[in-house]
Amino acid sequence: MQRSLHHVDTPTGHVVVIGGGIAGLAAAHRLLASGVRVTLLEATGHLGGKLQAGEIEGAPVDLGAESMLARRPEAVELARAVGLADRLQPPATASAWVWTRDALRPMPKGHVMGVPGDPAALAGLLSAEGIARIEHERDLPPTELGDDVAVGAYVAERLGREVVDRLVEPLLGGVYAGDAYRISMRAAVPQLFEAARTHESLLEGVREIQAQAARQHAAGPVFVGIEGGVGQLPRAVADAVRAQGGEILTETPVLGLTRTAGGWRIRTDQRVIAADGVVLATPAWSASALLAAESPAAAAELGRVEYASMALVTMAFRRADLAGMPEGSGFLVPPVDGRTIKASTFSTRKWGWVDKGSDGLFVLRTSIGRYGEEEHLHREDAELVGVSLRELGEATGLAAAPVATEVTRWIGGIPQYPVGHLTRVARIRDEVAKLPGLRVCGAAYDGVGIPACIASAQRAADEIIATSTLVRGTGDDAGE
Repeated sequence: MQRSLHHVDTPTGHVVVIGGGIAGLAAAHRLLASGVRVTLLEATGHLGGKLQAGEIEGAPVDLGAESMLARRPEAVELARAVGLADRLQPPATASAWVWTRDALRPMPKGHVMGVPGDPAALAGLLSAEGIARIEHERDLPPTELGDDVAVGAYVAERLGREVVDRLVEPLLGGVYAGDAYRISMRAAVPQLFEAARTHESLLEGVREIQAQAARQHAAGPVFVGIEGGVGQLPRAVADAVRAQGGEILTETPVLGLTRTAGGWRIRTDQRVIAADGVVLATPAWSASALLAAESPAAAAELGRVEYASMALVTMAFRRADLAGMPEGSGFLVPPVDGRTIKASTFSTRKWGWVDKGSDGLFVLRTSIGRYGEEEHLHREDAELVGVSLRELGEATGLAAAPVATEVTRWIGGIPQYPVGHLTRVARIRDEVAKLPGLRVCGAAYDGVGIPACIASAQRAADEIIATSTLVRGTGDDAGE
């Protein structure tokens, strides 16, 4: 029988990973370690998703995420597994600022996502009235949590709005680019949710979290970066995947996904691939479209996941022109202050490898964009640079002109975790579990940080490996 121009690959024990961000790459790496044959398909020409290493005026920089939580093991372990152990580096400084009420104020220590164990730790950042309101928490009756609650709403009820608006909101916004009064405490800050659930006083619960952290992590940094940028991680994982025989195809969008009697058929614009298993490591909207025919219920839930967009403005200055810049790694900006930028990172101060690689330069970046504020991202690059410079000047006194700028937009880059998010994720996984040999992973499910995405990917890979269809290795030939 004459074959069509679209040929079919019919391997045994073959899994197709759709999506080449860090979750998809981590899933492929995990699958290959079990002896499974893997093909990874990425729609764009770029691997790594929001982990993107670049440079400005010859200085190495991250144009996306820049650090990894070191107190979760998944990201650090994966970095070590792909040969980056000697390039893991903690920040050169842990001090930072909050730009609020027209002044840079020291970022307080001794808090859990902005919630203090000791109200005195927030002196200088909050008003005397705000601190007194926190101290009043001990006199309040317990608050009923239910299955979930918004971080901002709960903390404001217990400790007052000022601590939310001046500290919790900018810290959460730095991770989720979202609204603290919408974000699920159970999903975004699970240790805080557990403390609130098991203690009559939130302050007491936070102190216990801090004590446990001190016992478990007496030494070692909270965050780490990678020499040359966190964007080196997906590159190294991709190299390891290829070295183990994995196939990676970029600029290969998936157009359709169909369940067959013995496996799955994945249609791209170049060919049709038959596989025993599929890992969907795409954003929720893409997974929704691909699952619309095979699991309308999962697709509907995935389609309801909302995303925030943001832009990063990276700038290089002559170092001599920035001699008066404040010390520390940068500053956060509470939304309540009405600024456009939500944070600035002094990259040259924060990362030793940027300092060494930026000869005669001072590199910093600002971030712009929160959930519901996407209009900023439609402004021209020059406008985003201009507003960044103006607000940096107001915050730090910076008056110099940059010698180079780079604007990176992440449209729909950060999934939102509103109240009820984990219940939605459970419904999605329940529906997906009805599809033999298919699993989902990525930032839309269990956390947006790099370790959480990798853990999600490894869970998906392990569940695929355990499926009977993969063990049997059907290799169903579609006959096209």
